[in-house]
Amino acid sequence: MRLRVEHKTHYTYNEPVPYALQQVRLRPKSRPGQTIVDWDIEVRGGQVEVAFEDEHANSVDLVSFTPGETEIEIICRGTVHVDDHNGVVGPQGGYVPLWLFQRSTDLTKIGPQLEALIASAEQEGTPLDVLHGLSAHILAAVPYSTDQSAADLAAEDVLSAGHGVCQDHAHVFITCARALGFPARYVSGYLMMDDRIDQDATHAWAEAHVPELGWVGFDISNGISPDARYIRVATGLDYRGAAPISGLRFGKAGEAMSVALQVQQQ
Repeated sequence: MRLRVEHKTHYTYNEPVPYALQQVRLRPKSRPGQTIVDWDIEVRGGQVEVAFEDEHANSVDLVSFTPGETEIEIICRGTVHVDDHNGVVGPQGGYVPLWLFQRSTDLTKIGPQLEALIASAEQEGTPLDVLHGLSAHILAAVPYSTDQSAADLAAEDVLSAGHGVCQDHAHVFITCARALGFPARYVSGYLMMDDRIDQDATHAWAEAHVPELGWVGFDISNGISPDARYIRVATGLDYRGAAPISGLRFGKAGEAMSVALQVQQQ
């Protein structure tokens, strides 16, 4: 399937910003199951200072603001061909060892509620059976709800809230999968929805490393493994390592952000 993406992120400030830098992980790469046909990033109100690969082999653009600007817009446009591999990505690549993906982070620390969730999940069958069962168990315990808007809520806090969005589901799954002995990681990217073209945000899911298969994706929020409607952009130990945009700025200016995103079949 060939997918076309147009993604605009617009920041406005109530006073000039003297200095700011952003790490932008919005450039997908050709990987097993997906081929980049074309992709471009345009920056208005700033410029790309340097492009590099991080420790997870994600493509990163370091963007600086033009000093004194009150607006900056980052525009991504591109076409990607995606094959349906039933969520199977394959062996570990990149620059970090597989064991690193069993290390907890501030967002994926095990706690008593997560331990109870794991204990109540079905753990019989093949590794894939266990992981698919875990995914369904998490969605039943933490229904999808856009009332939760914080992208960096810790997994234990997600269970306390009792609901969450795709980032929350990914963090809970990653934490539980690691506790069960599976290396696991966070994935940010795009999803072509069946009922709309315009969207409010990018998507997120998780991957676990399964013996003999390698990395396998699990979209907990939708109860499936990623198919040809999914574009993988960046991976990390949690949201902070794969965030589409993160950075720093000087000054006390108030910030407002808006996103316009379209994903459609070409």
